[in-house]
Amino acid sequence: MTERDVPASTEHHTPSPKIQLPVIEELNLYVNSKIAKIIATGVVICFITYHGFLRAVDGGDSCQRLLSDGRFQGALVWQPYGCMLHMYSNTDSRRCMRYVAFLKQDNHILFVGDSRIRQLYLALVKQIAVTHPKFSETPHEDMRYNDTNLRLNIEFIWRPLMDQHVAKLLNHLKRRKSLPKLIVMGSATHAIKNSNGSALALEEYKKNLTLLSSVLHQIGNKTQLLWMLQDPVVPERLKPERLAITNDQLDLYNMAAMEVLYNTKVHIWSSSRLVAQGSIGGFSDGIHAGEVAIKYDTQILMNLYCNDHLNFNDGTCCNSREAVTVTQIATFAALCSCPIILIAVAVKQWLCVSTHINGKNSTLSSADADTAQPLMVGDKESKKKNDPSSQDFLMALGKLGLIMGYFFLCDRTSLFMKENKYFSQLNFWLPLGYVFALGLFFTEDTSQTRLLHRDMTDEWRGWMQLVILIYHMTGASQVLPIYMHIRVLVSAYLFLTGYGHFSYYWSGRDMGIVRYCQVMFRINFLVVILCLVMNRPYQFYYFVPLISFWYTVMHITLLLPPRITRPSHANSEASPFNYLYSIIKFVGLGGFITVLFLSEVFFEKIFVMRPWKALFVTTDDDIHEWWFRWQLDRYSLLYGMIFALLYNGLAQYSLIDDKSGSNLMGGRLALLVSFIATVFIASYSTMTLICTNKPDCNEIHPYVAWVPILGFIVLRNMVGILRTRYSSFFAWFGRISLELFVCQYHIWLAADTHGVLVLIPSYPVANVLVTSFIFICVCHEIHHITNKITPFLVPNDSLRAVRNLSVFGFLLMAIGVHDGVF
Repeated sequence: MTERDVPASTEHHTPSPKIQLPVIEELNLYVNSKIAKIIATGVVICFITYHGFLRAVDGGDSCQRLLSDGRFQGALVWQPYGCMLHMYSNTDSRRCMRYVAFLKQDNHILFVGDSRIRQLYLALVKQIAVTHPKFSETPHEDMRYNDTNLRLNIEFIWRPLMDQHVAKLLNHLKRRKSLPKLIVMGSATHAIKNSNGSALALEEYKKNLTLLSSVLHQIGNKTQLLWMLQDPVVPERLKPERLAITNDQLDLYNMAAMEVLYNTKVHIWSSSRLVAQGSIGGFSDGIHAGEVAIKYDTQILMNLYCNDHLNFNDGTCCNSREAVTVTQIATFAALCSCPIILIAVAVKQWLCVSTHINGKNSTLSSADADTAQPLMVGDKESKKKNDPSSQDFLMALGKLGLIMGYFFLCDRTSLFMKENKYFSQLNFWLPLGYVFALGLFFTEDTSQTRLLHRDMTDEWRGWMQLVILIYHMTGASQVLPIYMHIRVLVSAYLFLTGYGHFSYYWSGRDMGIVRYCQVMFRINFLVVILCLVMNRPYQFYYFVPLISFWYTVMHITLLLPPRITRPSHANSEASPFNYLYSIIKFVGLGGFITVLFLSEVFFEKIFVMRPWKALFVTTDDDIHEWWFRWQLDRYSLLYGMIFALLYNGLAQYSLIDDKSGSNLMGGRLALLVSFIATVFIASYSTMTLICTNKPDCNEIHPYVAWVPILGFIVLRNMVGILRTRYSSFFAWFGRISLELFVCQYHIWLAADTHGVLVLIPSYPVANVLVTSFIFICVCHEIHHITNKITPFLVPNDSLRAVRNLSVFGFLLMAIGVHDGVF
């Protein structure tokens, strides 16, 4: 609405433009990315303080958290408080025992108590044994399981009452030179049943436990001693002789045990009771734990016993943090100087401004200053916009150092908590629907009409990245159809890389070394810094090596003679032979890729050659991860290049019209092509439902990945109204999609993507909202920092660019030599 639209009789009553414009400008002052980043910084400082206080209270002991608290997520999936539970298989369990035996230690585990403890003992033996051993059917007797190959000895000693028999046993254990590595004790039900729940029996129980507490304390000083609290019962399922065992009685006995053992070295195992409460329906006889409770109790014991030996990425409970390397120390020594430089630059700026103001006030009158200011500042300001100052560069480095410190705190220390991912259909589809609703809400017109124009490709990258983030957060990879659709999205990124860069070169623009170096620097800068800071190999961030490799392959392919573009030509369309040259190169590239795929031995010989071997192997010097990623999307970039060539040919010969806002094709032909595109997408989705296992689906994927991608492109671009509108919400995320993909590894997810970062424990929804806000702000700032740093480290001058990158390369080689890579 403008002023001329307002009737004259009401102009003095509704001056809407004069009111709305200042309000919008005022809102922009308070709602923008800078304000969001300041808020995010304050939130981070608050949570660092909060978790530091929690560590001061409980010592940050993840073993204690594992044994003390937790909750069920959804359908009976147990989540310990603040740490990640690795689900041990029989193979994992035996591997742990074998490792302990390799250390010349005995795997001696002792259970002492009643039938509930015996039930746990039998479950642990089943967890470790290759074949389930046969035990005597006599209920009230001691049991033992041995495996000489694993130096394994698991014992159960029947002691249902806290009496002189337990005292004798504990005194015997105290005198032994070598104690079991783990002792689990607990009892109460027999005392309640035998006394019919009398208060006198409770007092006697408490008195006996008090007398034994000093011995328990001494044993707990030398080994891990757990006191297992009593699980609840289901009264209506109890046998008549057990009716005296009530939940009230069990609570009194548990309180007595906690009170007596509070200041001792005995660990109170209270999380087992919470597991039992959450799965109480599985108690078939009303007193003995069901399958779910026993499974998680066994897993808790395995995590307690083994995690610090095997260091599973998804098992942070009882797992000591990773040791800091010399490379990390050196990197942080360099990055820690960045905040100092930042402060020094800020002080210098403040002093310069103060001096400038004082000098101006002393030499100029106010009128002269107003006249002189444009003459002194105008040209410099315009120059600053075109040529960033060294102060901007130093400030960017300072911010980068602080951000890397946050990365290290999140994923290389135990300051912040970490939890396992949890998948459910609701957890996956609800945020997905919410994100797409926001994306559709924030749509606007664009002046661009070309097929796959910049706004549209930013939008495409944006919504794909958000879907991938939700996929990673919820652990949806276990659902095969979802997994396969995400594989298409990753392929689409490579498709867009091939399409975008080929179109750029086809138009006759720069293919020189500076352009290549700038693109590679922008892609790899963050990952290289993270490799140094987080002590991870380059291949760990698999998507960036994949993009970098295929962009390099495409660049070399297009540079090889015969050249498709030449500086003397306005664009490639000046020579019809460019289409022939492109086809020849595509066939050659496809043939080379196929040869590499058909000979895995040849593939390994190429990629394990020095000096580039370090770029393609994992920490354990394995090339198979790169082989898997490479062959899965081996043709995707080529598909993008072929589509770009096909599109340019169709546009040149006017077979499609995208120079205006009209439809690409007319009438029935548009309907037919749109129908075929819909069939393409539906066919791929049907294939993912029919396919029964990942290996078979992955084998088919490289050959059919182009089908849904092409179908989406046609449907998204065919109608002019759709092609000239885009989602600014998705496009905003698309511009920082690379940072979102890389940064999620450490400051949104946790434990190298195997878990979820926890800033707000026990409140998963609030935690996701807060960590997502910080995560997005960090990604946006890193994107801004990269744009600031790139002109300085990779200038437009080819000699300076090669010089700078050579120095950077030699520095990385020196680090590689130190770490034994070369």
